[in-house]
Amino acid sequence: MIEEYNFGEMVIDGETYRKDLIISKNRVIPNWWRDEGHVLQLNDISESIEKNTGGTLIVGTGKFGMMKVSNEVKSFCQSNDITLIARKTGKAVELFNQYSNEGNPVMGAFHLTC
Repeated sequence: MIEEYNFGEMVIDGETYRKDLIISKNRVIPNWWRDEGHVLQLNDISESIEKNTGGTLIVGTGKFGMMKVSNEVKSFCQSNDITLIARKTGKAVELFNQYSNEGNPVMGAFHLTC
């Protein structure tokens, strides 16, 4: 469960993270970096997403929505029965918590700044 999100900072289970991160199967993968900073490509999340066939991938695109999701990621999700939801990070956090609380399989990839 994500307890708090502010620009450049996220609190999960009492621990503060100040770099982009992935949440996959109740595990936080900190210091997440993408090949192209503001474009989410499949190789940026391949290790995590390939283990999550089905369910939902929620992408936090930053406070101002600067990160874009590539067509490659969209196609992969569609082909693997993964619902892709990309929103500004504040809204993505709300959705992630909602899906988690409802017991739905969900993975999150969050850009914490712009």
